[in-house]
This record gives sequence, C-alpha cells and structure tokens, in this order.
Amino acid sequence: MSKVARSDAHPFDGMLAELDKRNAKALAMGGAEKLAKRKADGVLNARERLDYLLDKKSFFEVGRFAASHRAEVREKTPADGKIAGFGSIGGRRVAVVSNDFTVMGASSSVINGKKIKHVKELAIKSGVPLVMLGESSGARMPDRMGAPGRAILGQDPTEFRRLREVPLVSALLGDCYGSSTWYACMSDFVVMRKGATMAVASSRVTSIAIKQHVDPEALGGWRLHTEETGLVDVAAETDEEALDIVKRYLGYMPSSAAAVAPVAEIPPGSGDAVKTILDILPAERSKVYNSSRILQAIVDKGSLFELKPRFGRSIVTTLARVGGKVVGFIANNPMHRGGAIDVNSMRKATSFVVHCDSFNIPLIFLVDQPGFLIGIDGEKRWAPGRIMNWVSALSQVTVPRIAITMRKNYGQAYLNMGGGRNSDFAAAWPTADFGFMDPQVGVNVLHGLKREDDPERFDRLVAEISNDSSAWALAELFEAQAVIDPRDTRDFLIDSLNVLSAKPEGVIGQHRLANWPTSY
Repeated sequence: MSKVARSDAHPFDGMLAELDKRNAKALAMGGAEKLAKRKADGVLNARERLDYLLDKKSFFEVGRFAASHRAEVREKTPADGKIAGFGSIGGRRVAVVSNDFTVMGASSSVINGKKIKHVKELAIKSGVPLVMLGESSGARMPDRMGAPGRAILGQDPTEFRRLREVPLVSALLGDCYGSSTWYACMSDFVVMRKGATMAVASSRVTSIAIKQHVDPEALGGWRLHTEETGLVDVAAETDEEALDIVKRYLGYMPSSAAAVAPVAEIPPGSGDAVKTILDILPAERSKVYNSSRILQAIVDKGSLFELKPRFGRSIVTTLARVGGKVVGFIANNPMHRGGAIDVNSMRKATSFVVHCDSFNIPLIFLVDQPGFLIGIDGEKRWAPGRIMNWVSALSQVTVPRIAITMRKNYGQAYLNMGGGRNSDFAAAWPTADFGFMDPQVGVNVLHGLKREDDPERFDRLVAEISNDSSAWALAELFEAQAVIDPRDTRDFLIDSLNVLSAKPEGVIGQHRLANWPTSY
C-alpha cells in the first residue's frame, strides 16, 4: 500500500508570511543604522515617541503599509515617513501623527498627506484631540517640482482651515520645516525641544537663497520662538520632557469644543496659601511683585500651567484649576515693565482669549496695569490694531468672564482687562485704583503742576483724583459688583464660577472665535 504525503501547511500560510514580512519592514523604519544613530544621540525615534506618549498597548495604527507613489523610491518609504493612528493618554482618546525622520526626512508627499488628512478628519468627527509630533525636512523632491508638483498642492481646500473643533497640539522634536512648521503655527499649544528648529525652510536652503551663512538656531531655535515670535509656548530639554508637557496640557483640555474640561479632585492644602496673600502684595503702590505668586496662592495647589512664559512677560497667561474646575487666568505682572502692556503682551493675551473661549474655559482677569506701553516702537508694530484685536475678541467671548482689580487699572486697558461689560462679575480689592492714569501724572496733565512747584497743592490734587477713582467709587456706580478682602479672592472665584457654570454639564460657549487666525 503506497503512502500518501501529508503536510501541516495551511493554504493561507504564504499570505500570512507576506503580512509578517511587510510588518517587519514597516516597523524597521529607516533601518538599523539610522535608528542606532538616534539612540546614540539621545533622541527618540518616531515609534518610541508614540510608545512614550500613549497609554501602553493603546496605539491603533492606520496606514502602516503606505509607501511613496513614485516607483523609484517605493521600497525606501516604509509607512511613507509618517506614522499615524489613534491611542489614549490617561485613558482619554487622541489622534496622533509621528513624523519618521529616518525615512526620507519625513518629507511631505502625496501619500503621507492623505494619511494626515484621514486622521485629522476622523479626529474632528470623533471629537478627540490631534497631536502632531513634528520633525520634517519639508516637501519631498522631486514630487513637488514643476507643473505636476503644483497640481499636488491645494487639492484639499480644508487642509489649512482651522475651526478649533478639537484641540491641536504640536511637539517640535527636531528639524521642522514645511508641514511641521505649518501645523505648529495652526496649533493651540506648541512645545519645542531645545536643539530643534522651526522655519519655512532649512538653514541650508535659506543660506543658498540669500547667499550668506545662516545659523539654524538664529533661524528658528527655541529662544527665537519662545521669546521673540511667541509661536512656541514652552521649551523642553528632552523628547521625554516635551511629551510629558503635551500630556499635562491635554489634562486641562476638553476632548473637543463640544465638551467641558475634566474636573479634578481638589488637592489637600488648596486654599491655605490665600491667607498669606497680603504678605505678597506690597503696601507701597510703587513697589513691584511677581503676580505668579498671587496666582499660586489663589488656585488649587500645584495646578498652574503657564503658556508662553518667556514671551510678552508683562502679562501672565496660565491655565489652572479653582475648586477643581479648569480656568484661564490673564494677569498683569508688575515685575516686567511695571505691568505696562506692550505689543507682544497684547498678542499673547488675545490668543489666550481665543484659546479659552474656543474650548469652554472660563476667563479670569487679575488686574494691576498702568496702561499700554506707548512709544514709537509700539506704533510701528501696530499697537492700536493689536489693542482693538484684543477688545474685539473679548467682546465676542461667550464663556464666563470674571475680573478682579488688585491695584492699578488705568486707561483704555481697563476694557482689555475685562472692564465694563467685558466681564460677567467684576470685583476689586480695597487697594484698587481706577484712574485714567497715575494720579501724580494726572495732576501734571490736568493742572500743569509738578510736586516740586507746590508740594502742598500737588498732594491735595493727587488725593482728590485718587478718591474719585477708588474701589468704593466704582462699586457705588455698580461697575464693580463687589469689593473684597484679598484673602477672600479664592472663595469669590469659586462662588462666581458656580453661578456662571450652573448647568450640570458646565458651560459650552458659542465659539464665535473658532476661526480666529492662529498667528497674526
């Protein structure tokens, strides 16, 4: 009797082997040598960044087997240089794109552009934040050259439309040109690793274009963007620190504009520091202080998360929690320029107003400002227009607005800092002064008198002007709804927020500022 040959082979084994082979190729990214060099440099690769950012085993990848549409480089473009999908951070869903610089410098192409579009559209449809982990060399050549290259551009009219339906976050983690720059400039929050760069084009391309050497740091380093342009919110030392900052920021944010920010437990000891607030505020009006210390005394313990701390430093913009609820503070900081509001501070405040209103975060103004910083430089930098942008944005806000005047509240800036009908509740400390300008300057302007001319008359006129602009005078006109002991500020804010957020689900604004320019 002849024996029949038997086999354990399954008819699908060949196809499954091909799947394993293609998975291995995609996961190998740009190859062992390039990955080893990044490791030696202490820089995470694109997949390691996702592993660090997202909850363990939560990543759901889309487009792993995408590749360039150009035959000559198809085999050299695993995942086409951009790793995309969905995952969770702290149990909350997010969409994410991580640029793989080991694959053709994560350059922008027809196919990976489709991946980004797909993930972005699903993020908006699903109501989850979109996180862009940027590192890219710009447009891929020769894809973008000549007339065929022009035909690739602008096929999606919504590609750069920003309606702030969901939070958009960018982390700049290496050389960032082209799409990484564009998405960062469209983002609600940007963190940058020191050593990374962000610019329209690389220093090499720029050097060739302008025929002179260009230093990458000077062109687009972290100091430029955190201190001068304001396009970056926070700088970090390492990839890991930058990703930790992204996680922390998202902890303050709702998943979408249709939701409210998560409420947190109130840490033990919150409210203790406000009892010492009078030790922070100098009794002498001419002395300065750090308003961040006032903020720390008022908010839930350890909850301050400041945006753009190195830019426009006469104003502090910070997320925080009060009574467990997320709020946004705009506070004057006398430590810088005496609190006088310069052009960078105007831009910073306006963008923060837009940010908070777009994502249902109540705004709180802590006011101690002598007015706008006037001068030729400010006028050249469109100071009047910046002032009006800010007031225009504030007048369209539909989330709760609370203003508390601590000391000076002078001039037109009174309106910009929540004065008049630009707040739902206004309160003042007994130390508040609501004059049009400093009383001593006012006496000089109104009466042409200096103190040295007639000290007795000068002091009498200063007292008259000061009395007319006191907290009591404003309260009598019901322009302030309360005059409070500074030590009661936290309780006043909690009570006000409870009134203004009385709905069980909190406050969802009308989002009139959702399409406000992201940089201007």
